[in-house]
Amino acid sequence: MSKLAALMRLARPRQWLKNGFVFVGLVFGHGWSQPGLALEALILFASFCLVSSGVYALNDATDRDADRLHPVKRRRPVASGEVGVSAALGFAAAVALAGLAGAWTVSSIALALACGYIAINAAYSLALKHVPVLDVFLIASGFMLRILAGTAGVGIEPSQWLLLCGLMFTLFLGFAKRRAELSAFDGAPRSGAAPLAPPQLARGSGAAAGTTGASPRRVLGEYTPEALNALITVTAASSVIAYGLYTVDARTVAVHGTASLFYTVPVVLYGVSRYLWMLYGRHGGEDPSEDVLRDPHLLGSLLVWIAMVFWLIA
Repeated sequence: MSKLAALMRLARPRQWLKNGFVFVGLVFGHGWSQPGLALEALILFASFCLVSSGVYALNDATDRDADRLHPVKRRRPVASGEVGVSAALGFAAAVALAGLAGAWTVSSIALALACGYIAINAAYSLALKHVPVLDVFLIASGFMLRILAGTAGVGIEPSQWLLLCGLMFTLFLGFAKRRAELSAFDGAPRSGAAPLAPPQLARGSGAAAGTTGASPRRVLGEYTPEALNALITVTAASSVIAYGLYTVDARTVAVHGTASLFYTVPVVLYGVSRYLWMLYGRHGGEDPSEDVLRDPHLLGSLLVWIAMVFWLIA
């Protein structure tokens, strides 16, 4: 049972919340009234849960040495030794193949997008996670592929404004995550955690000073707080503006039969502002899924936004 529990932790089921991006097309494309379309979206959600779990297992196997230097990540199954590297890679292959099989039952486009997700994340895990800025764009591309799977993958034409909004929002979360990690490894305490004291990161060196090549996250040595603050500001503002423009776009009004989606913009703005407050005021931001579930304001704004959207467009 302990082995099974370790494999379940390796799959990171708490991160499956991110695969909810698959349902964006179903909601904003009015596909919920079509049982066949809703079933396909559910299959794709399950498929991306399996595929993403495979990616997490691969990442844990490749990151095991760096994770052992992290006060929280060192408890991960591979880093702690509960699951061997070969077992983790075998698990990654098995669940990824199961996810691809599920995507294939939906459409060839969905299968291609799921394959693209695996390829991008494999490249990220094996090498590209060490390239500043590109690392965050690759993370964001995973969310974009989820949105495309839930739209083009099931035959729904994606809104360009909605895609832009998704891109900006996921870039914002990605840069916020890097800012939180940088703060943690510079010794700032995180919410609910003791101050961290790992080796000092050498700016621009791509590695942590005083280590033998295994840093907590090597790319952090290439970032500065000032650069990340600027990137967070740009992407946070752009995500809210893009969503606001989507709500008043003529095509959006025609599809939903209402211009009242605009009244959900303050809720989105509040959620983004609250997240920024958690990032800078409570040293959150390392795990968006956990932050949403932990903070009642973030969770509340998300639930209010969902309720308002359904009430206005249903």
